[in-house]
Amino acid sequence: MVRKIAFLIGLGFIAVLVIGLVSTVIGAIRTPPPESAGHEFHLEPRPASFASDGAFGKWDRAQLQRGFQVYKEVCAGCHSMRLVSFRDLEQIGYNEPEVKAIATQWPVEQPSVNQETGEPATRKNLPSDRFPSPYANEVAARAANNNALPPDLSLMVKARDDGSDYIYSLLTGYRPQAGYKNEDGKELLKEFPDAKTTQGLHFNPYYANLNIAMPPPLTSSGQVTYSDGTNATVDQMAKDVSAFLTWSAEPNLERRHAAGLAAVLFIAIFCFLAYGAYKNVWADVKH
Repeated sequence: MVRKIAFLIGLGFIAVLVIGLVSTVIGAIRTPPPESAGHEFHLEPRPASFASDGAFGKWDRAQLQRGFQVYKEVCAGCHSMRLVSFRDLEQIGYNEPEVKAIATQWPVEQPSVNQETGEPATRKNLPSDRFPSPYANEVAARAANNNALPPDLSLMVKARDDGSDYIYSLLTGYRPQAGYKNEDGKELLKEFPDAKTTQGLHFNPYYANLNIAMPPPLTSSGQVTYSDGTNATVDQMAKDVSAFLTWSAEPNLERRHAAGLAAVLFIAIFCFLAYGAYKNVWADVKH
């Protein structure tokens, strides 16, 4: 009798789960979520294929250091990374003296106050400091960029769909607008007839409305000289800085993957032990 009641309770529980799943699927089909503004135009990002991809992905620290070099020499003049500290660079393979040297030699110093006069001043960066913004404030940033505000890059990978691939595709996607064709051979402006061009903007088929204020940051091979001797092509630099920004957005990725693997192993062992306990408890019961 007890077994029948337990069976009915379990059956009811399963029925509730199935009903909930089916209703959720039907609701998603009938009322799909609205697409974001980023889907109005643009091509889908091209896959960059990083070592960190997948459930067992790990950081390629040599690539992260190259990406940091690209950020430092190309991107840092306009874009801040206000959520990243210099000492965080130890996670990508730099040692403590190297981090201290990077902080001290950073071209932008930390804002400070002269203790004697109370006037605004600056001081050398410390490893505990976060990357300073290249501009004093938003007004200065817009004034230097034709009224466009360069976004902070700390969490940019998380702020965009397919963030890592999006950044890679965007950096390598600048094209002359006239006659440009996508991967299917279709002229882009015929595929998106509502697209409009604006003087002073740059055509990029991976950007939301095809026109972006940022000029091409990576313009030629050898723009950065890698310390490890890697050939600095535009494609390589774009991949490396995209990998670095992926790390800045999720520095705990390796620990998260390890914790997930440990959780799966724990669940597998628990299921095995639970099945063994079930067989032992009901071993003497006749069917």
